[in-house]
Amino acid sequence: MEISHFLLSKMLSMIHYCLCYIFMMMMANCLTAGALAIAHTNFSTDQSALLSLKAHIISDPQNILTANWSSASNSDICTWVGVTCGARHHRITALNLSYMGLAGVIPPHLGNLSFLVELGLENNSFHGPLPQELSRLRRLKTINFGNNNFMGTIPSWFGSFPKLQTFKLLGNGFSGFIPAAIFNLSALEIIDLSSNQLSGSIPREIGNLTMVKSIHLDDNKFEELPKEIGSLGQLEELLVQDNALKGSAFVPALNISSLITLALFGNNMSGSLPNNICEHLPSVRGINLGQNQFDGLIPSKLWQCKELRVVSFEYNNFRGSIPKSLGNLTYLSRIYLYHNNLEGNKFGGVLQSFRF
Repeated sequence: MEISHFLLSKMLSMIHYCLCYIFMMMMANCLTAGALAIAHTNFSTDQSALLSLKAHIISDPQNILTANWSSASNSDICTWVGVTCGARHHRITALNLSYMGLAGVIPPHLGNLSFLVELGLENNSFHGPLPQELSRLRRLKTINFGNNNFMGTIPSWFGSFPKLQTFKLLGNGFSGFIPAAIFNLSALEIIDLSSNQLSGSIPREIGNLTMVKSIHLDDNKFEELPKEIGSLGQLEELLVQDNALKGSAFVPALNISSLITLALFGNNMSGSLPNNICEHLPSVRGINLGQNQFDGLIPSKLWQCKELRVVSFEYNNFRGSIPKSLGNLTYLSRIYLYHNNLEGNKFGGVLQSFRF
């Protein structure tokens, strides 16, 4: 009797184990199938976004997208021209269509590329409004829409990318103010808004860009630099050439000790340069203040900028003599002083304007 009871107990235990194993295998199969379905759905989402972009292209002179981006369901989008996928999720992480001569508009479906880190459309002819759906691309580190035909105001939702490091809208037709929200992007290192029609004041919030290394605002209509720009401890390049800076707008820039290049050529600034112009610029290699309305003497302590390679003060109203102390600048290779009121100008043979 005891043996029969023992055998019955063992049989029941084995049956229980088998049932549990079968249940677990069924669950694993369901989860695998679900994961595959999700992966396929995500893959289809990315493909649909790209095909929507292709459908909004009205000119493809090199026949790149026409020949390469296929609507076939078995087409591997990760092999398409301009597309890079991540190895782990097989999702699109970079879309770079720069220098392809494309013309068209950006569809809202592009905002579905949720794993996108880099978006580059430089040197094309994209136009029309930028869809707000792009603000969903929270992983973006690089946006380059340079040299296209975008117009209107810069959307404030460009401030929605917490990981953004490079932001380029140069060479478009944007007008109006720079949205202050852009300067809340704490990871931003490069911002280039050159060659647009931007005007008004540069927002004081620019002082929040604690990681920024390069600011390019050339060829716009800005009239002043906010004093907060002087607190940017990582900034190496400040280019605000061919704008409408006036008076002593340059002063805040003289407090940026990390600066290597200071280029304010072609503005309406006036007055005298402080003699201690180099006091807080120990690393500066290039200073371009040409084509303004400065007067007074050339700072005699300019030699304190010991790393200087280029000095450009042409087309101003400087008077007096050229400081002999400039001879102490051992790295100096170019100096532009023509079209001033200087005495004994030995550098008058330098005849070309210089712009960084």
